[in-house]
Amino acid sequence: MKILSLTVSLFASICLADSNWSQFRGEGGLGIGAGSPPVAFSAEKNMKWQVEVPHGHSSPCVWNDKIALTGLAEGKLVTFCVNKADGRELWRVVAPAAKVEPAHRIGSPAAPTCCTDGERLIAYFGSYGVLAYDWSGKELWKKPLPAPVVEFGTSASPIIADGKVIIVVDQDVGSYMIALDVKTGAEVWRVDRKEFRRGFSTPFIWKHGGEQELIVSGSLWTRSYDLKNGRQRWSAAGMSRVSNTSPIGTEEMLLVCGWNVGGDEDDRVEMEAHDTFLAAQDKDKNGLLIEDEFPEGPLQDRFTIIDADKDGQVTKDEYDAMRAMFAKAENQLCAIKPGGSGDITATHVAWSQTKQLPYVFTPVVANGRVFTVKGGGLASAYEVKSGSPIYQGERLESASGEYYASAVTADNRVYVVSQRGVVSVLDATSDKLNVLARNDLKAPVFASPAIVDGVIYIRTDKRLMAFGP
Repeated sequence: MKILSLTVSLFASICLADSNWSQFRGEGGLGIGAGSPPVAFSAEKNMKWQVEVPHGHSSPCVWNDKIALTGLAEGKLVTFCVNKADGRELWRVVAPAAKVEPAHRIGSPAAPTCCTDGERLIAYFGSYGVLAYDWSGKELWKKPLPAPVVEFGTSASPIIADGKVIIVVDQDVGSYMIALDVKTGAEVWRVDRKEFRRGFSTPFIWKHGGEQELIVSGSLWTRSYDLKNGRQRWSAAGMSRVSNTSPIGTEEMLLVCGWNVGGDEDDRVEMEAHDTFLAAQDKDKNGLLIEDEFPEGPLQDRFTIIDADKDGQVTKDEYDAMRAMFAKAENQLCAIKPGGSGDITATHVAWSQTKQLPYVFTPVVANGRVFTVKGGGLASAYEVKSGSPIYQGERLESASGEYYASAVTADNRVYVVSQRGVVSVLDATSDKLNVLARNDLKAPVFASPAIVDGVIYIRTDKRLMAFGP
């Protein structure tokens, strides 16, 4: 009996080790789940449980029998944990933030997803910094950080790699990246990224040929760093002005995607030379520009971005910096080959696509193909190796609107969720768009789903739902 008990226990441990969702978009940030989640589901079909949770946009972090999330409850930022079996809340802790940072009108100050190495649970709030707990909710260490200088709030999630917690803080002034010791919170290294402006992309560990690189997608550039010391390895130009999506990759290709206003060749945003613009718009002739001095249109709409330090007025340096960014911005989905060094823009970009690009939605790879959805519900799929379209800009019927949640996949199916809460399930093996099911959750969704052991966990604006056989 002891041998049988030990065998069962060992088998259970192995299964649990292979069935976790340890960070934003799961193991390696790839959005690849285990098991065979249901195709069709609703409140009446294949629902295991649903529970009310505090409002937030972070995704489920799943380890063994627990799920961790963050949220905003009664004006306080919280990290909380629920039982994976039934959604029952196990514990909740409040982040010691003196003030909650502002967020976009449809955003949340609880947007970054937690990550874990199995022992420690890491939560990151722009309003406070980094907090480490054990899985019973006991605080292990904390690392206060200044709130990022961006009025839309913090979105990039932390990751754990090589015994380090990696935090990317791309903001309008003073961007940087830090690595903290996962056991103590002590700073291991710091990288100055001051040439980058606001960004919301989660870093990615690209594993290929026995190597691993820390990849960060930012404004205008994607860069690779050495995990050990933060040393830059290579850069690739040709990115959008603001990075919202996160990189993904295979052994053969790194895939980076970005779209933002002003980066399409047929829809450029052009800014006049500063002296010309100042002469025409500086009504009080003080050499500075305030919001009312910008004419109505795309520039006035982005005044808070141009005004990097948020003091309510734009200097020549701020104006010229944004003018250069608009001129250099490129919207594209591109594939990068491994083995680069220095500026690899002309040598290692294998292919690119410039149409039907997602805005916030991060793509997913399944069956040797990369799947994307543009706002409005326009789906595309490309061969990873060549970039050849399988289909492009095909409409997802009854699933229009924006797409803020990122794609996940399991069992040759791709799950994409619209802001309105419609989950479209795509056949990853079909040579044309084949929608296997449309599941209307009848609630807004911003958080990316998690798939563990054939169960798909989806967070709406007010609830966490689990669907499975």
